[in-house]
Amino acid sequence: MTTDTIVIGGGLGGLAAAITLAAAGHSVSIIEQLDRVGGKLNLVEVAGFSFDTGPSLLTMPWVLRELFATAGTSLEAELTIEPVDPLCRYVWSDGTVFDMTPHLPRLAAEIARLEPADVAGFSRFLGYTAQIYDAVAEPFLARPFRGLRDMVNQRMLRDSLRIDPLRTVDQSLRTFFRSPRLRQVFGRYATYNGSSPFRAPATFNLISYVELTQGGWHVRGGMYQIARALERTARRLGVEIHTGVAVSRIVERDGAVAGVQLADGSSIAARTIVANVDPRIVAERLRATPQPRPAGELSYSGFVLMLGVRGVDPLLRHHTIFFSDDYRREFDAIVGRGVPAEDPTVYVCAPSVSDPSVAPPDHSNLFILVNAPHTGQYARWPAEAARYRELVLDRLERNGLAGLRGRIVVERMLTPHDLEQRYAAPGGAIYGLASNNPFAAFLRPAQRAAGLRGLYFAGGGTHPGGGIPLVLLSGRAAAQHLLADAGQTP
Repeated sequence: MTTDTIVIGGGLGGLAAAITLAAAGHSVSIIEQLDRVGGKLNLVEVAGFSFDTGPSLLTMPWVLRELFATAGTSLEAELTIEPVDPLCRYVWSDGTVFDMTPHLPRLAAEIARLEPADVAGFSRFLGYTAQIYDAVAEPFLARPFRGLRDMVNQRMLRDSLRIDPLRTVDQSLRTFFRSPRLRQVFGRYATYNGSSPFRAPATFNLISYVELTQGGWHVRGGMYQIARALERTARRLGVEIHTGVAVSRIVERDGAVAGVQLADGSSIAARTIVANVDPRIVAERLRATPQPRPAGELSYSGFVLMLGVRGVDPLLRHHTIFFSDDYRREFDAIVGRGVPAEDPTVYVCAPSVSDPSVAPPDHSNLFILVNAPHTGQYARWPAEAARYRELVLDRLERNGLAGLRGRIVVERMLTPHDLEQRYAAPGGAIYGLASNNPFAAFLRPAQRAAGLRGLYFAGGGTHPGGGIPLVLLSGRAAAQHLLADAGQTP
């Protein structure tokens, strides 16, 4: 079997690359080791409950819109997306509740309830984050990325102070907000890419700007519908998709890729390969000769409970955060000491609040996520999981979800160890590499691999990072690099 391009891995980055290449006339085959595409954006269905196991919020929907347009279809034809408001509800242990909304007058009223003086601070903060977004959006998101040299140009040198890289997120927030709770709320956005607000550069304040100005969205029927829509689109363009098939190594010849060898011993020839696989896995397991692993600090992982429960909790919104009492101590445990936090922040996604189709009547599907050290830091997850489950449920019952244990009818658990094994994610690091220093975000592996012609990277382990829109952008950029190298206009 021969094809123009093999895509190793059918995650969102691989699907985006395949669609872009197929729309440009390339023959493409996706090889996915799991039984369905989607990568970390996956699905568990049991007893009438549907649980998305990965990303639970869609931001920057224009990325999907552009990708579907490339394929000759539209976002509206493929998916039904609905705005989520509030974007998130935040709950503290004393019962204080704060609703983050993209409706700015309502948000100002919410901020005034916590600290009236911070309304003016928020206005200044919004202007500050707009400057950061304007400075980085085009060079960081819109163009294929070749490495740090793409950032060291006249515009980025001019804008270097505007993106505020030398302060941490937390340090910058102290100049806008008196309320420690508001600093906690806005600091949480650093966790969107697996980083600590006490270490990540203030540049990442742009994430809150994107969410507040472009909104947060839910997909009717569950987030996995995105993977299904992309799979349909790829197949319509002629992409061949093989699931339940593992790649054992990349075949190399004269310094270039020549195809892949599969776990069953068979081979597929190809002139180019897009690896929608963590670059560390490619370097250590798939190259003909193991290569040095890419530099960088792994992000943290996650401890996940999926609960189907009787009843609907009035406290919950689509997204609800139950904050720890000491955010700095929590991140010192997870990132600094590499141990599970004993007083963790708990995220609860209850999509049945917005979309009754994902749970039986009068029931709720709760996806519960706690940030947790990756397995390279903490190897005791198989033995620790039962105790940590009790700790998380205790926390939720104390903070408003009364009698939760007694209402559970379906339960599934994923530990960092499970995530590592299932998704070939080093350490179970669900966000790839962390950005806990000023330059880490710009030092992720580029889409064009060094040292082997015809190999390109897509996915959360490469530039620009994790999360649905960034992973899609990485796949598009990998395809654009490949097309440019083939002499085609991307």
